[in-house]
Amino acid sequence: MTWQYKTPGIPDELFERLPGIPLSKKEIRLLILSALRLKENSIVWDIGAGTGTIAIEIALLCPKTKVIAIERDNEVVRLIKKNCQLFQVENVEVLEGIAPDCLAEIEEKPDHQRWQATPDRICVEGGKSIKDILLKVWEYLPPEGRIVATASNLESLYQISEALSQLQARNIEVVQSSINRLETRGISQVFAAIAPIFILSGEKI
Repeated sequence: MTWQYKTPGIPDELFERLPGIPLSKKEIRLLILSALRLKENSIVWDIGAGTGTIAIEIALLCPKTKVIAIERDNEVVRLIKKNCQLFQVENVEVLEGIAPDCLAEIEEKPDHQRWQATPDRICVEGGKSIKDILLKVWEYLPPEGRIVATASNLESLYQISEALSQLQARNIEVVQSSINRLETRGISQVFAAIAPIFILSGEKI
């Protein structure tokens, strides 16, 4: 088994990767998982799943939880499936599609009948227009559901903030990561900064 521990925080190098496809760093994943406040049997939509790191961490941490990972690129979809096989998770389903247009397919497709499709937790890691995605997924989120979105640039931060305000989300939290890792460079050990990420979360009342 690739990851034999119950605690989250899988080392980045254990995941299969593709050039140019982003991977949420281990420390960032821990912050996102904390913000999601998962339940034992949550239904999670992971939109803009990238390498599949968040979906896999959730699946391993909460085996009774169902995760639907959404990605628009076929090659990246295959990568997520490969990582799911690598970590032997069976509670992740990967959907190829462009959010928010593909979201209705989750409940309409026959192959989703074995899933309770309505999410109580939504993680948005990316998308062409993250504000449009947030406004649309909010329609699917039940009362007391939580939404978490990440921003690596000012434009995305503004869009997420504007969307949460427009949706009148409650209990909003904003965290900016500031993480340094010890790395060996030549004969020296130095602290290297990981690019800061904003993690915004809120609840539907």
